[in-house]
Formats: sequence, C-alpha cells, structure tokens
Amino acid sequence: MNQKNELGKGIKALLGNINKENTKTAETTTNEQSASVQNIPIEWIQPNAHQPRNQFDQVELEELANSIRNLGLIQPITIRRITDKEYQIISGERRFRAAKMAGLKEVPTYIRIANDSELLEMALVENIQRVDLNPIEIALTYQRLLEEFDITQDKLSDRVGKQRSTISNYIRLLKLSPDIQDAVRNNKLSMGHARVLAGVDNILLQKQFFQKTLNEHLSVRALENMAVDYHASLGKAHSQKTAASNSQDNMIKSLQDKLSSTLGTKVQIIRKSTGEGQVIIRFQSDKALNDILERLDII
Repeated sequence: MNQKNELGKGIKALLGNINKENTKTAETTTNEQSASVQNIPIEWIQPNAHQPRNQFDQVELEELANSIRNLGLIQPITIRRITDKEYQIISGERRFRAAKMAGLKEVPTYIRIANDSELLEMALVENIQRVDLNPIEIALTYQRLLEEFDITQDKLSDRVGKQRSTISNYIRLLKLSPDIQDAVRNNKLSMGHARVLAGVDNILLQKQFFQKTLNEHLSVRALENMAVDYHASLGKAHSQKTAASNSQDNMIKSLQDKLSSTLGTKVQIIRKSTGEGQVIIRFQSDKALNDILERLDII
C-alpha cells in the first residue's frame, strides 16, 4: 500500500465511519458526477475553509497564471456542489487562484459529493501528499485535528501514520513568537532552526537567538550549540541556588535542634527568602509553659 493510501486510510479512521446507506448513495452520485469533466463558471466557486495551506507564493502563482493563459487549465480542480450556483473547492485551490489571475471565466472541474468531515479529509490528503505545506501550516493542521476530533497525540500518530515525536515537534512550533513563525512560513528559517528555538523557554532569549541566526546565517548545529550553552547555564544556576538553599536549610535545622534541646520541647523555625519568619515553641500544658519560661530565665 502506498503512502497516500495509508494516510487516507488513517484519516478516514480518525473521522469515523459514515452511515453505510448514506455512503452508498453518496459514492454512487460521486462516481457519476466525477467521471467526467464539467466547466463551471469561476464566480460560482469559493475556496475551502478547511484548506490547510493559507499562503501561496505570488511568483509561482504568476508563472502558473501565464501558463494557463497560453495553454489553459489542463488539470481540473475538484469541487463539491453546495447549491445550483455555488461550489466549494476540495482540492486545487492554487490552480483556482492562478486561473482567476489568468482571467478565466470558467474552469474544468470534477464535481464530488462530500460532507464537512469528508471535505476536511480530502483536503488534508490532497494537500499533504501533493503540495509541500510549510511547517507552520502542518503544525496548524495537526493542532486542528487534535482539537476538533478530541484525540491525543498518540491516537493521531496511529491514524495518520506519523511518529508521535514528529507530530509533537510540529505542534511545539506554535509556541514560537509570531515573528519567528512568520519567518518559518516564508522559508527564511528552516524547520531545524525552528525546532531548536522552540526549546528555548525564555522568549527574549529566543528572539535574540532568532535574530543572531538570521544576521549571522547560523547553521542548525551552531544554533544548537548556543541552546546547549544556555541550558547548561540554567542548570549551573539552578545547582548553585539549590546548594545555597540546602546550606540555609541545614543551618535552620541546626538552630531548631539546639533550641529544642535547650527548652525541652519542640521548636520550629519558619524563614522566608526575604528573611522574615517566626519561631514556634510548642507546649502541651501550663506546667510545660512554666518550664520553658524558667529555662529562658524569664520567671
């Protein structure tokens, strides 16, 4: 089984089974309508709201539009019928946009029957298999599947035939600041660079690393080394803070033990990082209180 069929099968499983009777009817109508090419007025066609790709290279669109002006639209787009004069794109939005730029009044189409779940499935399969989505668009597609179908990354991994780590790495890109995401969208920053930056929790430092990468044309390895140094410094600072905290804790415990021994009862010292705190001396009776006061030489 090829990769496209595997992916289509996976997403089909994700979306759930469709009522058999309705499916049979839809498939029959679909086969009849999609068997031949029909020219449809371009003004009757609207983009697909489920389209994962939302950015198109203008230079490439112009080149395709020029080709369409000279040769026509050779490959039909696939659409679904909404009303008699309203259709929605299932696949081929890039060709549709170029055809509009070329000034076509009608475009060749395959008309299919699809509900919203099927439409999303078809759009995903078509775009992932035939068009190179940028990493942010892929991340948004995975995120949408997780949210709309309320599944875990493990289940999504099984459905679409991708490793969970792959899905996780893409989704982590959505935590990047908008300017870094925009650089990834526009191929100014590679997926490898973006993955490294996504691992830097400090937003200000993340942006500094991003600018340094662009300004100095850093390789992914060089950026990784910077990130490793950053995390190492965090670990060292944490160790020093922990050591200092442990030292203070030991000193407080020693004082508690000495006071408890001197007063003959349990003493607790509570100290905040600001230096503010309290000493709690516990006693069970008036006799015990008098004993404490005598030891303090107060009475």
